[in-house]
Amino acid sequence: MQQTKIIVLAVFLIFALVGQAFGELKNSDAIKYRQAAYSFISWNMGKLKAQVIDGSVPYNQAQVEASANVIAAIANSGLGALFPAGSDSGVGFHKTRLKSEFFENPAEVAEVAKTFNAKANALADVAKSGDRDAIKAAFGELGRSCKGCHDKFRAKRK
Repeated sequence: MQQTKIIVLAVFLIFALVGQAFGELKNSDAIKYRQAAYSFISWNMGKLKAQVIDGSVPYNQAQVEASANVIAAIANSGLGALFPAGSDSGVGFHKTRLKSEFFENPAEVAEVAKTFNAKANALADVAKSGDRDAIKAAFGELGRSCKGCHDKFRAKRK
């Protein structure tokens, strides 16, 4: 539990610093930071999948809660600041698959983000229960919210 608190605090501090530097944030930095955030979410989703969905790793309640809490913390950390206008193009290490349509549909983006946050928070809440069926359902809902954004605003790999 202490490790979870430290991770969540670190995530909030990182995004707080990014938020303070938003006026100075270069598009390449925004791309790098958001890719790191989403990679960390993906890693924690993988840990949940292994324990709760396919059982390839023994179930550990503390780890399930920690992963769900980290996902929710990142979802609620102000990721929108990492999508400044023009950050749909990058070069070299900072390439991105973000479609320009992301910036053309702010109402739709806001709805997708709101859904993602709600589903991440729901997963964190239900993870506390230890009810594997409920966790599976919440995991699926969160995954669908991720897919909803990817389908609309993320280009396919070349």
